[in-house]
Amino acid sequence: MFKKFSFADKLLFVAAFLSLMFSEALYFQGEKQGAIFVGIWVPSILGFGIYLKLIGRTK
Repeated sequence: MFKKFSFADKLLFVAAFLSLMFSEALYFQGEKQGAIFVGIWVPSILGFGIYLKLIGRTK
């Protein structure tokens, strides 16, 4: 399944996953504001990955 993904795809997926895990860790430590801030990064990282995929198709 992961053979289709490039190195950049895997890197962005790992970054989004780590951001999600860090956000959850902050939330359970009581840092709710920080958890929300870091949690907002997840869709931004994934959106950036989609943007890079779309840019790559045009070439």
